[in-house]
Amino acid sequence: MSGIVVQNISRAAREVTEGLAKCGVATVHEAQGRTGLLSHHMRPIFPGARVAGSAVTIAAPPGDNWMVHVAIEQLQEGDILVLAPTSPCVDAYFGDLLATSVRARGCRGLVIEAGVRDVRDLTAMQFPVWSKAVFAQGTVKATLGSVNVPIVCDGALINPGDIIVADDDGVCVVPRANAAQVLEKAQAREAEEEVKRKRLAAGELSLDIYDMRSTLAARGLKYV
Repeated sequence: MSGIVVQNISRAAREVTEGLAKCGVATVHEAQGRTGLLSHHMRPIFPGARVAGSAVTIAAPPGDNWMVHVAIEQLQEGDILVLAPTSPCVDAYFGDLLATSVRARGCRGLVIEAGVRDVRDLTAMQFPVWSKAVFAQGTVKATLGSVNVPIVCDGALINPGDIIVADDDGVCVVPRANAAQVLEKAQAREAEEEVKRKRLAAGELSLDIYDMRSTLAARGLKYV
């Protein structure tokens, strides 16, 4: 599918998105049954960012960033741009000028299965990007792609309006229809972990907290 721009997409409630951002990638990934992770290739260009937002998706031809410019018009406050090239490519589709433009539209970050450049400026701006590559090679504007269509980005199916959660651990996608339930499970998981954290800090062993001893013995572990 190419040459399509879907202008009206459904987005999750803001409080759900904000809640998932606070939980972070690892907790959200576990809470939805260890699904939704993009591959380990998708890395942040600087440490410390933690964001979540609704996906505005871009299917872009290799080495051509025309559709990024088209997608900017579709951004709303709290969105995250997600770009997947239609063929493998590490050219830089995005730099500091585009970051200035998308931030003015309320965009919270970029996830891109390709390259970015102007990393020093993006870092100074504190505009979060998770990318497959950092590469100075630029792009052209010659071939149509599509905006707000389903894409596969770094191994994960992402529909427009799905929730993207991203931090130092990587990127996870939460289907919009499941977002409220995933948030509830993630918050419950955080509460359980806080109890365990206090017990570990008090000196209890994980062997006992997680009741591992009998299972280890059944598997044949012997202390000599």
